[in-house]
Amino acid sequence: MHYMGKVLAILACCVVFLTSSLLTAYAEEASKERPHIGGGFVDSGLQMGADNWGTDPDTGEFVRIGPTTVSTDPNEYKYELQCHLGGGDFDTECLGRQVECTNGPDGEEGIPVIWYSKPRGVPGAVWAIHSGPTCLYDARPEDLLPRIAADIQREFQSLPISAGTVVAQPSPHTLRGAETNFYAEAIEQQFDITMFGQAVHVVATPVQYTWNYGDGTVFGPQPSMGGPLPQDRWGEKTRTSHAYGETGDFQVVLTTSFQGTYSVNAGPPLPIPGQGQFNAPPQTVSVWRSLTRNYADDCNANPQGQGCPGVATPP
Repeated sequence: MHYMGKVLAILACCVVFLTSSLLTAYAEEASKERPHIGGGFVDSGLQMGADNWGTDPDTGEFVRIGPTTVSTDPNEYKYELQCHLGGGDFDTECLGRQVECTNGPDGEEGIPVIWYSKPRGVPGAVWAIHSGPTCLYDARPEDLLPRIAADIQREFQSLPISAGTVVAQPSPHTLRGAETNFYAEAIEQQFDITMFGQAVHVVATPVQYTWNYGDGTVFGPQPSMGGPLPQDRWGEKTRTSHAYGETGDFQVVLTTSFQGTYSVNAGPPLPIPGQGQFNAPPQTVSVWRSLTRNYADDCNANPQGQGCPGVATPP
């Protein structure tokens, strides 16, 4: 009986050792298949792992930069594999129920990640979960964010962003020397696009407006889109109104400047450098002159008198 107890104890130790070895091998294999990747975007560079990256002004390529890079974003971001515990360790229970990333836009397999954020420049700040889990789809995920960051500004400028519409009061005719009120109707717009096989969500927000009144006068860029006036106040001077000195037809063009943000695969919103400028369709304004004539005839007594309805005005 004592001998049987020793045998059972030895068998139990073997089972524990075998189970531990299998779990370790499974985690190591998962680590090989899904290498540790972490990264995040800042408006002046891209952070990958422990390195800070920026663009070389001469070549346009990404290079390592020093820790003194200035950023206006109050947060910094990174992403980690969903089940990664640090180093080469993975949560084996998590691996069995992690997000499936097998249906990429072009059919390629992705990696499950969780996004983290923390306040920038705050001593002792710790990373906290921002969003996820979600998928990153790319054959070379370590190159994903810098490739998108390098092209996002060009992509932003090519989007079908509406600059808005031009409204004139009065319209389509106005008087020479009178204040014509102009204002824009522009709104925030959102777009879902695909870049390098990744789902990218873009938000464009109007921030500045430039008015070209067609007579050589340009006002802006400035932050006011103007606004409507009630009809009994037409002719009042406003921030965006204009008085024409000559008669004729003039093409009024509005240029709206948009700032944008983008997020990759439902990740945190990241700023798009610079601004995109978009033109609204030109609006024609006809400027007339007003004439004042004094007449002595009473149209009731003399319907053919000068100034009466239906009577031709002398040249």
